[in-house]
Amino acid sequence: MLDTVGSTSEEARVRAGNGPVWVLACHQTAARGRRGRPWSMPEGNFAASLAWHPTGSPAEHGLRSFTASLALAEALEAFGVTGLTLKWPNDVLRHGGKLAGILLESPAPGLLVLGIGVNLAAAPEAVEAGALSPAALDGSIAPEALLDVLAPAFAAREAQLVRDGFGPIREDWLARAGGLGGPVTARLMTREVRGTFADVDEVGHLVLDTPQGRQHLPAGDVFFGG
Repeated sequence: MLDTVGSTSEEARVRAGNGPVWVLACHQTAARGRRGRPWSMPEGNFAASLAWHPTGSPAEHGLRSFTASLALAEALEAFGVTGLTLKWPNDVLRHGGKLAGILLESPAPGLLVLGIGVNLAAAPEAVEAGALSPAALDGSIAPEALLDVLAPAFAAREAQLVRDGFGPIREDWLARAGGLGGPVTARLMTREVRGTFADVDEVGHLVLDTPQGRQHLPAGDVFFGG
């Protein structure tokens, strides 16, 4: 566990070798979320990143957002945390509030960096209009204790994905999916799509039933409600 780093994901990238490497830090000075958004890290929260060279194609690498969110939910539940659901593609919610975020990056060919932030002790302020309210735990779970459970949980889900494909992961993820069957708005780079959250398909795309028909979206920011 390191004291202060700019970004655990950048530190993991630098330290990446032939095998997987986890980096956990008490403080980050340049943390970021999806699309370069800043990621706030109050004292006592969890910030860790894993760098490794996964098998499969770049498209298959993106499925690690599902394995990571499942593993994180399972790790938190091992500490007695309840009320968890998963939000496509990469958030863990608690009672409808955002408890954790996951960021996947590929800074070099074949290298994948998985960054995970969890509000173990305090919730930052929401940074985007319409975003879910942040949620936080009470600080009773130490970051290093969570990593001790999360690392093997993720390794097990990674092995399952490699061995059995996305099908079983998809089923387990959908069983925990927040907002399934309800109205959502997906914000893409150039447009918004409103519809009913119907499914996640065999390649991890969000499936919406819209007035224009069923649409499969490979990426986007999802907001619950019409």
